[in-house]
Amino acid sequence: MENKKIIKLFKLTAELLELHDENPFKVRSYGNAVGALELVEAPLAGMSQPQLEEIGGVGKGIAAKIVEINTTGSFEELDQMLAATPPGVVEMLRIKGIGPKKVRTIWKELGTETVEDLLEACEQDKLSKVKGFGAKTQDNIRQALLFTQQNRGKLLYAEAEPAAEELLQQLKAIFPDTPIALAGDVRRRMEIVESLQVMVATETPDAATAALNKLDVLAQEEQASGPWVWRGQHTVSGLSTEIFLVPAARFANELLKHSASAAHLTTIFAAGKSMLSVIRQEDHATEEDIYAAAGMAYVVPEMREGTTELQLAMENKLPKLLEQSDLKGSLHNHSTYSDGAHTLEQMATFLRDAGYGYLGISDHSKTASYAGGLREGDVLRQQKEVDELNKKLAPFKIFKGIESDILTDGSLDYEDDILKTFDFVVASVHSVLNMDEKKATNRLITAIENPYTTILGHPTGRLLLRREGYPINHKMVIDACAVNNVIIEINANPWRLDLDWRWVQYAMEKGVLLSINPDAHHTSGYADMKYGVLVGRKGGLTKEMTFNTRSAEEVEAYFRERKAKIK
Repeated sequence: MENKKIIKLFKLTAELLELHDENPFKVRSYGNAVGALELVEAPLAGMSQPQLEEIGGVGKGIAAKIVEINTTGSFEELDQMLAATPPGVVEMLRIKGIGPKKVRTIWKELGTETVEDLLEACEQDKLSKVKGFGAKTQDNIRQALLFTQQNRGKLLYAEAEPAAEELLQQLKAIFPDTPIALAGDVRRRMEIVESLQVMVATETPDAATAALNKLDVLAQEEQASGPWVWRGQHTVSGLSTEIFLVPAARFANELLKHSASAAHLTTIFAAGKSMLSVIRQEDHATEEDIYAAAGMAYVVPEMREGTTELQLAMENKLPKLLEQSDLKGSLHNHSTYSDGAHTLEQMATFLRDAGYGYLGISDHSKTASYAGGLREGDVLRQQKEVDELNKKLAPFKIFKGIESDILTDGSLDYEDDILKTFDFVVASVHSVLNMDEKKATNRLITAIENPYTTILGHPTGRLLLRREGYPINHKMVIDACAVNNVIIEINANPWRLDLDWRWVQYAMEKGVLLSINPDAHHTSGYADMKYGVLVGRKGGLTKEMTFNTRSAEEVEAYFRERKAKIK
């Protein structure tokens, strides 16, 4: 089992123990184990118990449980806790903003055992009358429940992609030498995946359906299926699944039809023609041939959203999209100075060894006390270590940065005498996320107008499938960045992917540079840059408009010249 899945099981155990009001020492022991395991790079699945016991912070008990997890997929204590807890109460632990203690109160005092019952209690104003809650908390929980309800059965792209790829390989094994391809949300690189879609070429759909039903990862819904389409559920991911069975001659046509938005397919581009009408005219061997028949350049699946791509394809002006290999460094990263899992040197050497040229360290600022934010003395201590490491690791470069909290009035949370010591400042909102659009927008613009703000971090603060972002006027924010020469990050964490790809084109039109920032709190977090690149490409992002495609020397010159203009 992957390390992160093992860690997730221990986190759940700690929550369940706290939920059942077990010994706090035992709860802390699991929390400490999670902290220790997050530092481990090697696969835990390949370690023996003696090897596991050598890991700092992992004792005999935890080591034995890891061995048990790798053998059975779980461990006895967790199974016992789950058996003693209604499934709906376990689900409540995932509600943003309430922890195990409040869930216990809801369960024991309100007698609520499902999220549906909890929503009803909120609607009937029952929860606000329970000690420790109140009207505001009740409304926050209600909003979180409604948001969760709307997104049930959906996955982040980062979660859906491996499930889709695994299913694809399983299908290729039972249909050898047959054209098979992923389609739908996954192929279009949607940030949220609502279903899996796969195309399979076959002239014998009945036999293909029978073969599909032998796969234990698929559960068919017979009434929803038809002669040429299998519908049901992918039991591993829980996603609804469609497998289209198409004659080989129609494969490319059907693949394109199921790998584009409705707007892309139906927009009229010339003489009453649409991509859908071109698809229906005749069969083609490849998707490239279909676009050629339409008189345009090939449009990659992630750009088929019905914005400007068809016009650009007709004029042969489609952008050369950003590639992950174009990235030269990583900005917006955290270390053990705040809430990161690895030291500054570990974060730097890992990135260097991965082939990158620079690290922008931007730990949390002092207002983020919950995340170990840096006081002024900590800032100076870290900057001294940066100087030492730059001598040690040259030519690899570490840039001195901070993720400075944007306060409610839009100011940053350090005085200028500290802000001027940084090479760059990422300005981000982390608190008071319930402002209306006008206040939230003005707050960001005030921060953008601060001459020390170099990069605007995760502009809406959204957490996909968990929390809506705060409402902002994107055009006004992007326009302010253009005027003030502020870079906007595409936060590449799969839960964020913020700036949203739908605003990438407008930012580029305004001349605003974008930066693919992983917001890495662990060396494994650098891998998230992949997802930032994918959503950047979806918005048409180019290498030239991506800040961290520049070399360390170019970035250093940019930071230096920008600071020199501050009066």
